[in-house]
Amino acid sequence: MEINQKKSIIEAILFAAGRPVEKNELILALEISLEDIDNIVKSMQESYKKEDRGIELISIENSYQLCTKKELHEYIYPVLDKKNKPNLSNAALETLSIIAYNPKITRAEIEAIRGVSADACVYKLLEYGLIEEAGKIDLPGKPMSYKTTKEFLRMFGYSSLEELPELPRYKLDENKQIVIDDLVKEGKPEAPTPEKGDVEE
Repeated sequence: MEINQKKSIIEAILFAAGRPVEKNELILALEISLEDIDNIVKSMQESYKKEDRGIELISIENSYQLCTKKELHEYIYPVLDKKNKPNLSNAALETLSIIAYNPKITRAEIEAIRGVSADACVYKLLEYGLIEEAGKIDLPGKPMSYKTTKEFLRMFGYSSLEELPELPRYKLDENKQIVIDDLVKEGKPEAPTPEKGDVEE
């Protein structure tokens, strides 16, 4: 089987699936090695990067998926059903961030971090398929834990959770409160002076 035929088969599978396709599925379909799959896909990704292509081939953990290019979103969005696009509140995004940085976290732990009930946010994130149940924790009451899904990675453009931005470092005072001055000093450059004509956003 020639390389171009293999590319055509992979493209057809990814297009027809409309979801992330596991590498093992491609290996079984083409009966070639994992190394060959990765090399072929890498070549395809370079081809899709050309300006005359409207799609891109992304990797999500141990799978691949065909998607429209992000820079073409403004042309695609008006045509699609807007109700299919998740409408996440700041509270839901905050909850999603907590789960992304803390896989297998329980609802009680989320609420301890946020200081408010997380029920509505968790239900909404489950409904949109951005999080999923990760199994029960060996604690009193056997609470359910949660983790993000491949849909989360796809929507936010990550291949894996390892690509998440690094959180700023901080320390706590005697009252277990974040020391803001140290956080600003370590995480941000000093603010420019007004004399330089800069405006702080």
